[in-house]
Parts: sequence; C-alpha cells; structure tokens
Amino acid sequence: MDMPLADPPPYPGTPRWVRAFVAIGIILALLVAIALLTGLGGPHGPGRHLPP
Repeated sequence: MDMPLADPPPYPGTPRWVRAFVAIGIILALLVAIALLTGLGGPHGPGRHLPP
C-alpha cells in the first residue's frame, strides 16, 4: 500500500537575498562588537571633536 505524498510547501524556502542580508548584518555586528571591545576605533564621544 502506497502512502500519499504530502503537499509541498507553498514557498520553497528563504530567498537567497534574505540570507545574504542576514549574513552581512551578522558579520557587521560582529566587527562592530570586536572594534568596541578591543578599542580599535579609538576614543568616542562628544569630547573627541573638541580641541584639547
């Protein structure tokens, strides 16, 4: 006795461009976090643009 096949989902999955944007966003967030944690960006804040 053969089992009936399930209907395929109406959408085959997440589009490639969505996955690309998510991947780029995660990479940028990691780079910002690394820069903040290691101090690579230098001092930040309003005093950075004032004369010494």
